[in-house]
Amino acid sequence: MRSVLEPVFPGLLPFCGALVIGILAAHLCTWLKSPLPWMIGPLLATAAACMSGCRLVCPVQGRQAGQWVIGTALGLYFTPAVLKILSAYLGYIAAGVIFALSLGIACAWLLHRITGVDRKTAFFAMAIGGASEMAVQGEQHGAQMDRIAAAHSLRIMLVVIALPFALKFWGVHGLDPFLPATRQVHLPGLAGLILLTACLGYVLQRRQAPNAWVLGPLIMSTGLTACDIQLSALPQWIINGGQLLIGVSLGTRFTPAFLRAAPRYLGGVALCSVAAILLAAGFGFVLAQLSGIHPATAILATSPGGIAEMALTAKTLELGVPIVTAFHVVRMAVLVLVIGPLFSFLSARGFNDTH
Repeated sequence: MRSVLEPVFPGLLPFCGALVIGILAAHLCTWLKSPLPWMIGPLLATAAACMSGCRLVCPVQGRQAGQWVIGTALGLYFTPAVLKILSAYLGYIAAGVIFALSLGIACAWLLHRITGVDRKTAFFAMAIGGASEMAVQGEQHGAQMDRIAAAHSLRIMLVVIALPFALKFWGVHGLDPFLPATRQVHLPGLAGLILLTACLGYVLQRRQAPNAWVLGPLIMSTGLTACDIQLSALPQWIINGGQLLIGVSLGTRFTPAFLRAAPRYLGGVALCSVAAILLAAGFGFVLAQLSGIHPATAILATSPGGIAEMALTAKTLELGVPIVTAFHVVRMAVLVLVIGPLFSFLSARGFNDTH
């Protein structure tokens, strides 16, 4: 079978292997009652298998499919009433963006101090943004692209593992619920929802927009929901499948070469990431006291994780999904736009490798 399929579908068997391992791990985590079993189980299982030498892969289309699921599902929460509520939090969202920029700069300084990595690489490695966007911008400024990508992969993994378990231990499940506009699955409407959201995702990808397969479906689904157009809910098996694909795409990044490459650097990244998680949690708690947002929701909203992973955590734990999504979407958009000019500004004022 390998000889027949591999030339036509390169990586098919390693991808199927990753899915099988991920599904088994998801069922095990479900039985163990762990949080986000369909994302955390596949992530940990495929990471362990890959670091042990197994050849597993997740094609970029797999992660995009997972992102499409999450973006579409999140948009179903943005009813007119929810949008009105969010308008009251715009100032706090801006504060969250400023905090994320400051946190990235502080962690970059710490990473440079404890590992000796050049400051260009440290800056883009610790910026609280998407891995691919930060790696590309870092390379344009002369940073080490591979180390930036490795740092973001490790940070996201630590956030995805730490926060759901911490929140479950805290016992906050369902304390800040927002409900989607519809919970009913209508097959004709579902087909229309899939078509419309996928089309916008594809358009944004063609235009090289960051996180196109999260933002495109999210924008389309939000627009429909805000206009009170309720086509269909997403079936639970599709949502589970999206989590599975995101978990596998994260886990398959951790190869044996990943562990062998600059262990001191990766140790420093882990230390800085833990510090960032704790500082962000503290900031989220303060923000909650000032804004009236539930503390668990505020911690997720200001955490140094990705849009899909943190919004998915909020959805699963029923913790202010629209608020968490809005915080992360705005932060991501601002960071992509300003991170390059911010680095140039800081470099002109002494942020360089010789001081």
